[in-house]
Amino acid sequence: MVKHIVMWRLLDAAHGNSAEANARLVKEKLEALRGRISGLISIEVGIDFSRSDASADIVLYSEFVDRRALEGYQAHPEHEALKPFIGGATSERRLVDYEC
Repeated sequence: MVKHIVMWRLLDAAHGNSAEANARLVKEKLEALRGRISGLISIEVGIDFSRSDASADIVLYSEFVDRRALEGYQAHPEHEALKPFIGGATSERRLVDYEC
């Protein structure tokens, strides 16, 4: 199994929305991929409430059957379609992929 975790810090405003509104939209858009991509076991998106200097604004936690499934997710058209929106709302992105 592969776990794919991504954390974003969002811009204060982007796409005509506040960071809070964009966080909700990112959550909705990513969670809408559930059940639509082969090999994606689970997907969860959390919005930070701590608002500390060390925190990210939003986190994606997802599990895949293997590395090949993660690669398929990355290239999947529905995932690709989200990248411009998320990228345009993001000031910083960090990720970790690991096998367990």
